Amino acid sequence: MKHENSTSEQQSPPFSLYFSSTHTSHLPSSPITMMPTIKFTNLFINGHFVHSVSGRTFETIDPRTEEVITRVSEGNKEDIDIAVKAAREAFDSGPWPRMTGSERAKIMMKWADLIEENIEEIAALDTMDAGKLYYFNKVGEIPSAIDTLRYYAGAADKIHGEVLKMNRELYGYTLLEPIGVVGHIIPWNAPSLTFFIKVSPSLAAGCTMVLKPAEQTPLSALFYAHLAKLAGIPDGVLNVVPGFGPTAGAAISAHMDIDTVSFTGSIQVGREVMQAAATSNLKPISLELGGKSPLIIFDDVDIDKAVQLALFGILFNKGEVCVASSRVLVQEGIYDEFEKKLVEKAKCWIVGDPFDPKSQQGPQADKKQLENVLSYIEQGKREGATLLTGGNRVGNKGYYVEPTIFSNVKEDMVIAQEEIFGPVVVLMKFRTMEEAIKSGNNTKYGLAAGIMTQNLDIANTVSRSIRAGIVWINCYFTAGSDVPFGGYKMSGFGRDMGMVALHKYLQLKSVITPIHNSPWL
Repeated sequence: MKHENSTSEQQSPPFSLYFSSTHTSHLPSSPITMMPTIKFTNLFINGHFVHSVSGRTFETIDPRTEEVITRVSEGNKEDIDIAVKAAREAFDSGPWPRMTGSERAKIMMKWADLIEENIEEIAALDTMDAGKLYYFNKVGEIPSAIDTLRYYAGAADKIHGEVLKMNRELYGYTLLEPIGVVGHIIPWNAPSLTFFIKVSPSLAAGCTMVLKPAEQTPLSALFYAHLAKLAGIPDGVLNVVPGFGPTAGAAISAHMDIDTVSFTGSIQVGREVMQAAATSNLKPISLELGGKSPLIIFDDVDIDKAVQLALFGILFNKGEVCVASSRVLVQEGIYDEFEKKLVEKAKCWIVGDPFDPKSQQGPQADKKQLENVLSYIEQGKREGATLLTGGNRVGNKGYYVEPTIFSNVKEDMVIAQEEIFGPVVVLMKFRTMEEAIKSGNNTKYGLAAGIMTQNLDIANTVSRSIRAGIVWINCYFTAGSDVPFGGYKMSGFGRDMGMVALHKYLQLKSVITPIHNSPWL
């Protein structure tokens, strides 16, 4: 691991793994120094920025410096009630659900254009709030968010039922109708992308909504709400209420006038959301609850490419990725060489200010996450795993952690079973394909997996044997707006992305009418 002021010739452009040279060739060589002015800090309800009922605010902290960026209005149950009332009125009596799909699409497209025009400012907000690399935000995450919005804008006029061929003198058809008021609760690790993964299909479906951003990262969500207003999204359709999970999040989950909830976060909170939905109005929910994803590397691969992919799979976004390849299973024939090269590469990884284009890894999102990561590292040491590199905090200011690699890891160790959500990877060795499948499935999670092999039979067998919602073969993190995303087992249920995600926000209605004296049925 190298600090941001290192001048080693081994340093590579931080985005050479993520983007083509057409993107990286335009990266500036000096850090960004001008921080944006924080424009929006209040709740966004019924088309207006308003103070919370209680008047309380909370601090949002810059993980680079541990200093306060600003104070944000703190929504709680009373504010959620007001936001839901606005969303309900907009759904029951407002224009959004009654527009044609093409009319909704035009407004969504205009919103996407406005985001594109303000991309640098929003990218800076997410870097300040979440510690994410500024240039990844600018050329990666936010463009992906815009693509997602445009994808679902294109889907808005393609929501169709079907005609039913009935076996009696009846005519039947189905309607797909917007489900109503949606509650979205999103995480802090990808604040822009998850905002639009949730909001875009529900808007396309004709729903109205209340969204709670993570308390660590409220700033970009409020900016997006401002741009939504400028784009022409009617008042009450999109309401953004920052606040804390036990208050604002719980109020959304238990609200009797919210028709469905989409949540991304931890298993523990997912259980609470599910319980609240069940004990209130039995609203349907969808949950994406993280993972402990295996990357299974067979001995017929190019070792250097495998090392690069494994490093990218765990260190991208400082390991704060639900599908991070935090368990790397390597076939014994190449294990020793792979381990040596992975450690060498990790030691050259540049941890530093996420506004600096030389940095490849910024700080963890907040102090709590820093402490969680460090505690798991200590747990791994106590359990007897071998620490090959890393394991320490970087510096004494900011929430930076060294890239960390463990070997000699047993499958029942905590670091092999629990989601760490940081730059920590465990290496394990296997002999046969059957052993790799068994180890890959030895987890309560089932969100993602990766396979590296040149053998098509192995790729097909393993991809069908691993119980995970998405499996990458000789790649990782590659996806798009049209690829359904979600988990097996305790990684949750329901799917985001793709056309299938629209159906979370639609109700299926059957309509039957008699037909008399018809010449055919």
